[in-house]
Order: sequence, then C-alpha cells, then structure tokens
Amino acid sequence: MSKREGVKAGSSTLLILSSMYKSLTKTEQKIADIIKQEPDTVVYSTLTDLSEKARTGDTSVLRLCRKLGFSGFQEFKLTLAQELVTTSRNVHSEIEEGDNLTTIAQKITLENKMFLENTFDLLDMKELQKAIDAIGKANKIYFFGVGSSANTAADAKHRFMRLGFNTELVTDSHVMAMSAMLMEKQDVVFAVSTTGSTKDIVDAVRLAKSNGAYFICLTSHAKSPVTQYADAVLLSCSKESPLQGGAFKSKITQIHVLDIMTTAVALQNKEKAYRAIERTSKGIIDKLY
Repeated sequence: MSKREGVKAGSSTLLILSSMYKSLTKTEQKIADIIKQEPDTVVYSTLTDLSEKARTGDTSVLRLCRKLGFSGFQEFKLTLAQELVTTSRNVHSEIEEGDNLTTIAQKITLENKMFLENTFDLLDMKELQKAIDAIGKANKIYFFGVGSSANTAADAKHRFMRLGFNTELVTDSHVMAMSAMLMEKQDVVFAVSTTGSTKDIVDAVRLAKSNGAYFICLTSHAKSPVTQYADAVLLSCSKESPLQGGAFKSKITQIHVLDIMTTAVALQNKEKAYRAIERTSKGIIDKLY
C-alpha cells in the first residue's frame, strides 16, 4: 500500500479531508461531505455507489482519492475502515444554555483535548524536522502574523529569542513587504495563518521566496494559498466559522505545535539554547520580587 506523500503516517483520513476541504472543487466537496457525514456507510460502498449518492462521476471520486494521496478508491476505503476500527470516536456535546459551570468546563476541556490529539495526528514529523533544521541554521528568523495570528507569532518570536536566535516580529503588512524584500538565503520566515488565505501574508512570503528565504507556515488548511510557497508546512487542528475568527481552540493547537517545535530546536541546538536561556534569565532576574 502506498502511503500519502506529505502526510504523517497514521494521520486520520477524515482530518486530512477536512484540512484540504476549502481547496477542493465544488464537485469534490460534495463527495467529501458524504464521506465526512457517513464514513461507516462509505467503507461498504462501491465507487459507483458513492458517485451516484454525490451525483458526480466515478472519475471525480477517483480524483479526490488521489488528491488525498491514495492510488485509488479501494486503498482509500481500506485505510478509512482501519481508522474507524482503531480510532476512538469521541462525540462531545455542544454547550447548552442550561449547562452549569462545571459542565461547561468539562465539555470545553474534553473538546480541547480532542483538538490537541487531532493536531498530533495532522503533524507531519518530516515537515517538522525540516523546519527544525532550517531554524537551527538561520541567520535571522522573521515571524509574520496579522490579526489574531499575530499573537501566536509574537509568542513564537519571544520563545525563539530566549533560545538565542536572532528574531524579528512583523505584523504590519507594509513592513512585511519591505522585510521580505531585504531577506537573504540564510533567513527564515515563519508565518502563522489559521486559514492560510490571508492576502498580506501570502503576498509577503511570495516576495521572501523570490529572495531565497526559507519559508515555514503554521496553518490549519493543507492546500491553502500560503502553502504553495512553503518549504515546510505545519498543520494544527482548527474549527472556525467566519464568525469565530481567533477562536481559542486555534490558538491552543498552534501553541501546542510551537511547544513541540521549540523544545526540539532547543535539544538539537543544546549548547546555544541553554547558554541563551541562562543569560536571558539573568537579564530579567531583577524584574521579579
């Protein structure tokens, strides 16, 4: 069985499908909707069964399977069936008006736990290692983010600075464009964009890539516009409607990825990181009682 390129071995097919959803054609989205809504039924369906239910052609189903990295419908079904058997499918209730504070806290905790587990399933270790290696060799690391994603980018800048790296946070679109034009091959740009479709970010990283900078993106959509320029794509689980931009769940999963990444970078660059942590700690010691 051929495994999906660019997707972590063992990643949930349904998670990957959700991550790629916005980049699919309308016809492929119709097929994807059925797969997500009725995965147990799909594993017992034929290619024609699924195409007829979605009111599409067989070739559209095959095209979707190949976009997901499978050689055909049978391989897709087999993998999906295995995941449905081995994966514990937790269903968490929506918060209701009559819920007391304890119930609300329990539901949010369980849902956040599920999002963290799903982020681990989405995170490709090969992509993560590429990002870690690039950061270790970087002359300077630029962190890009706008809106709510700027807060995550600021956290990343602060953490890498304390590990001894030359860092800069850029959240203004004009400064992003100017910084991108001044970047060189030894520089790394790390952009945070939950949707992966923020025009200011996409425009800036395109300029940075034209100057040879290495580009890492942290996003929740595997085939979003920003990923076409990325040298390394880090995926985090997110569930935001247009009215929920900046949801805390997105931030929690992004910070989780950064926690994994910075820890690994520190271990891989141990002497530099530990020396910097000691020096920066001494620098702020008189700021505390």
